[in-house]
Amino acid sequence: MAKHSRTQTRRSLRRDTFLIILTGKVKIGSTPWGPLGKAWPVFHFDGFVALAGLIVGFTVGLTGMGGGALMTPILVLLFKVQPLAAVSSDLVAAFVMKPVGGAVHLRRGTVNRKLVGWLVAGSVPSAFAGVLVLRSLGNGQQVENHIKTALGIALLLAVGTMIARAFINVRRRDEKYAAFGRAAVSGREAPAQHAPAVVIRPLPTLLIGVAGGLVVGMTSVGSGSLIIVMLLLLYPQLRAAELVGTDLIQAVPLVGSAALGHLLFGDFHLDLTTSLLVGCLPGVYIGARVSAWAPGKVIRRALALVLTASGLKLLGVGTGQLLAILGVASVVGPLAWRSVRSTGGLRHAPQAVPAPATLQPVQETVAREPERVELSS
Repeated sequence: MAKHSRTQTRRSLRRDTFLIILTGKVKIGSTPWGPLGKAWPVFHFDGFVALAGLIVGFTVGLTGMGGGALMTPILVLLFKVQPLAAVSSDLVAAFVMKPVGGAVHLRRGTVNRKLVGWLVAGSVPSAFAGVLVLRSLGNGQQVENHIKTALGIALLLAVGTMIARAFINVRRRDEKYAAFGRAAVSGREAPAQHAPAVVIRPLPTLLIGVAGGLVVGMTSVGSGSLIIVMLLLLYPQLRAAELVGTDLIQAVPLVGSAALGHLLFGDFHLDLTTSLLVGCLPGVYIGARVSAWAPGKVIRRALALVLTASGLKLLGVGTGQLLAILGVASVVGPLAWRSVRSTGGLRHAPQAVPAPATLQPVQETVAREPERVELSS
């Protein structure tokens, strides 16, 4: 009897191993009945979701972009997860990851605490309200369709903010280059690089928090990609490190509020969230480690195309139309961006002649400025 039992156990183990390899899924707690005749909860670990989380985490660590803007559409479009479950699980996973990057900036002192306070005052209640807005839109397939539409719009907004951020950075570098160039030509001392003091504007900052929180609560997208660009437009004097640090810190309570709302009123799946975290956490670490030498520019451009494709697909654009749009964007985009760079962000005529030798050190200094933007989602 004991020998027969061991044989059955070995066969069951071989069968389960084969299924894990074939499907990428592990079922934990599969004993049919627990004590007192009660069923044990069944926990499903999905290896393919973890692999997707690893890729997304690596992209976030490498470029600072992606996060919810990439993970949620992957869950919806590739793994056929219901939109509400994808948003809920992604927000809870993001809440676990957010404090890691924020702690680094707190230690470095690159966080504007007053700015964080005004942002959080608007974003925390707004993010929770975003979940309630979702629930008020209907039930079942109706609310899922609303989430798909909102998510598609949010992804296209995220792409727009990526482009806006890059455009503003080009103009800033050109202005700095022009200031150094004028000083070098005239023989004057180069202008000091001390950033001016940041004067907080409470009402506009509060409204940024409200708008960003509402979008995050409904779609899980925007805690970084949307809010950081609005901050950049409102506070152009913020240093890059302070901008990123402030955005990361304000995103922790923002995402926490949205995650709590989805835990209470959404469709949170513990197994889905765990699978995401198993892949995302090492992915973010590995991506951050190799970000110094990896081609971040190429990945950011590819990411913009992926987010555009995901957003259009969620909005119901057909495959043929989608391919045509992406094809045109792949050709026109680089040409338009070359024109933007050559004109310093459309500030002057294209530079047809090389800069004088006296300006070469300035050119090299500006060229070495990091273009990496650490956005959280």
